[in-house]
Amino acid sequence: MLPVRPNLRRPTSLMQPLTIFWSLDFLGHIVSPGHPESPARLESIVSRLQLDGIWDRADIVDPAPASLESLLQVHPENYIDRLQREIEAGAGSVDSADTEVSTGSWPAALKMAGAGMQAVDRVLSGQSKTAFVLGRPPGHHALRNSAMGFCLLANISLAAKHALTSHDIDRVMVIDWDVHHGNGTQAIFYESENLYFVSLHEHPLYPGTGREDETGSARGRGFTRNYPLPAGGDDALYLRIMTSEITDLMQAYRPQLVLISAGFDAHDDDPLGHMHITSDGFGELTRHVKRLADEICDGRIVSFLEGGYNLDALADSVARHLTELAIPMITT
Repeated sequence: MLPVRPNLRRPTSLMQPLTIFWSLDFLGHIVSPGHPESPARLESIVSRLQLDGIWDRADIVDPAPASLESLLQVHPENYIDRLQREIEAGAGSVDSADTEVSTGSWPAALKMAGAGMQAVDRVLSGQSKTAFVLGRPPGHHALRNSAMGFCLLANISLAAKHALTSHDIDRVMVIDWDVHHGNGTQAIFYESENLYFVSLHEHPLYPGTGREDETGSARGRGFTRNYPLPAGGDDALYLRIMTSEITDLMQAYRPQLVLISAGFDAHDDDPLGHMHITSDGFGELTRHVKRLADEICDGRIVSFLEGGYNLDALADSVARHLTELAIPMITT
């Protein structure tokens, strides 16, 4: 049931409850057999969204590739040039053995980065209430000068920087619930008060960062909050933190836009983590963030797919996530 092209139906209203950014180019980022970050991840999600009726109710957009100028907001030109050159020359990986690439990886990476920035434009301009970037490669481990952890470009950081420089806002919050700490996002904004980075993650686990004492520096001191959690954390633990401490942080910071690094590898069935979050638990986390965003920033949320490597659990969790993001759309 995988679509050969985006849904081209005409929007039924000026404000779309949910826009999904998706492209077949994301499937062209090919990795070796057995690598967990495979195109099958997206195929399983799209099939599930079609079966659940979410796909037909959403506005599906094929993003334009990110421009060099937009990438330079986060990454230096020598890194962008090197990344493109190595990929197009046929390298099997970039910077770390697990960050595999193929000739289709550069177009996919450009579209993934572009999708995040275009999703921000849609939401902040009022064209869409919320947006989900259904693409790959993921981005929250990518550093300014280096690829790592399956990530090539810092997608959510690029989107945040775009929001801050191209729109009339100065406070963005990133909530990262991937089982692995979003070290790239943290590092890129570590000295900035314009982005509040919040991460719930298993610790110790790759990449080894995300201690409680990592709180930002210079003008960014106090604008990073890490929740390093021991293996075995469940729905109740995550929801307790979300409904107490993170709620307080959001209400105090008053973000004008919320970005979610939506990794689903803290799922009970995921092979790369040791947490016990259920698909319903991810739905509850989303519901709470959406309620807060509705109160604080007119519901402006852009969510980015990060990890999640059990195909059934991933598809089920994304479906719950999107249902909660767009409850009026799904229930009417």
